[in-house]
Amino acid sequence: MLKISGLELRDRPLLLAPMEDVTDPSFRYICKLFGADMMFTEFISSDGLIRDGKKSLVKLDISDDERPIGIQLYGHIPEAMVEAAKIAAGAKPDVIDINYGCPVRKIATRGAGAGMLCNIPMMVEMTSAIVNAVNLPVTVKTRLGWDENSKNIVDIAERLQDTGIKAITIHGRTRAQLYKGTADWTLIGAVKNNPRMKIPVIGNGDIVSPAAAREAFDKYGVDGIMIGRGAIGRPWIFKEIRHYLDNGEEMEPLTVKEKTELARLHLKKSLEIKGEPRGIYEMRRHYCHYFKGLPDFKELRMKLVTINEPEQIFSLLDEINNRYDF
Repeated sequence: MLKISGLELRDRPLLLAPMEDVTDPSFRYICKLFGADMMFTEFISSDGLIRDGKKSLVKLDISDDERPIGIQLYGHIPEAMVEAAKIAAGAKPDVIDINYGCPVRKIATRGAGAGMLCNIPMMVEMTSAIVNAVNLPVTVKTRLGWDENSKNIVDIAERLQDTGIKAITIHGRTRAQLYKGTADWTLIGAVKNNPRMKIPVIGNGDIVSPAAAREAFDKYGVDGIMIGRGAIGRPWIFKEIRHYLDNGEEMEPLTVKEKTELARLHLKKSLEIKGEPRGIYEMRRHYCHYFKGLPDFKELRMKLVTINEPEQIFSLLDEINNRYDF
């Protein structure tokens, strides 16, 4: 069993990573159906939150049926991050998570996200201030280091643990790698196997199959796994991995009918939460992933990402189901 302060998760838990423009309430709803053990909101700008920015405030909307859930914050000014953490705590998440891993240039070059890996003393100071400011468990998500010459995550993890955080998630790439190359799980394992580390260590990066998940647990000993891009358009990956971990065999793949029903449910939820046209537009990023690999699908895909009427999209999903009866 994994414990994050008073929060208890089952043995070998699978967590949904925070992803901008992806892990909104409708996507979280679907991932929860397939067994995600814990989820996180899209990451939220501390500056936007303390300035009452509408885009930031709406990301605080969480519901009890999503629990356990964390709210993730990013920023480079300690005072703003502390104030934002207090505001986020008012939404009553299960944890406050600090983003020290986002590699996007406009964030990292300002010193936020993975940019904080260039200023470890500031990272430690800011983390400590947030821990002391809220009455919720604080966790951190970060990377191995800024680049190949500064992969100092073992030391960073120790120093962050000393601030009082309750868990750390490590993406197995440097900021310089962005999402290229292969995630280095050996350093994640080195953090987990460091005798000084007492808090849970969660691994992240390249978990796109049940076999990869089992290797992460068995070979590197992590306490949990966080899944990001591997869940986009494939939220059933949580169920696939759990089945593999529990039974030692792969789950039967979803049929096209099951995928079209899932896309239908996802669209309904998106419309319920966001209305039109936003609920239509924000679903478009998921369709090509749901139906990846279907032969002669280009024309249907183009329709899925251009049609604006919900009923026409539902009819198109019926057409897909009838055309690909397998």
